[in-house]
Amino acid sequence: MIISLAPAARPALALTLACLVLGGCGVPLERAGAAATGQQDGFFAALSSHCGNAYAGRLVSGEAADADMQGRPMVMHVRECSDTRIAVPFHIQNADGSWDRSRTWLITRTQGSGGPGLRLKHDHRHEDGSNDAVTLYGGDTASKGSARAQEFPVDAESIAMFQANGLTASVTNVWRVEVDPAGSEGAAYAYQLSRANRLFRVEFDLTRPVAAPPAPWGWE
Repeated sequence: MIISLAPAARPALALTLACLVLGGCGVPLERAGAAATGQQDGFFAALSSHCGNAYAGRLVSGEAADADMQGRPMVMHVRECSDTRIAVPFHIQNADGSWDRSRTWLITRTQGSGGPGLRLKHDHRHEDGSNDAVTLYGGDTASKGSARAQEFPVDAESIAMFQANGLTASVTNVWRVEVDPAGSEGAAYAYQLSRANRLFRVEFDLTRPVAAPPAPWGWE
């Protein structure tokens, strides 16, 4: 089921988010596992509250490895939302004015031996829609996080992919996603990659929607 929330529906979702996070509204969180589920449900609801909207952002980290992205226009688009997965394309304008539409962040609910969780994967495509050699890498949450932020340590499948493609520096990656629900004062979204001697972070203003971009490559 694909959903797109109209602005009028967002206050109700924000109330639902508060109930999930605080355990109020007559919904007690009786077990430690339920507390973790509540935090992750709150995070998922916060991101879902932006479904259908696109937002402008920028690179805020300052590492030399990302110098070519400094000052480049960036747009994230909460393009597809279901009960179990949210797809967020990440568009970056090139120096010649064209757009790199190769990246889509996928956040999915999981159910493993440790209980419910969330998974972040990176869908990377070429302009013809074919998969990049390094795609669908990422990781699962290892802690409950919070309704505003979740961290995703690299998983074993991704480590093997990085090693096979000579990207050994990436085998200790930890990704972090932060999001405020629609209607929050100063609402923002952040995507961050960190590891030893490496930090990449982009931030987006969620208070000012922009025109939705075209579909990412391979998602037309």
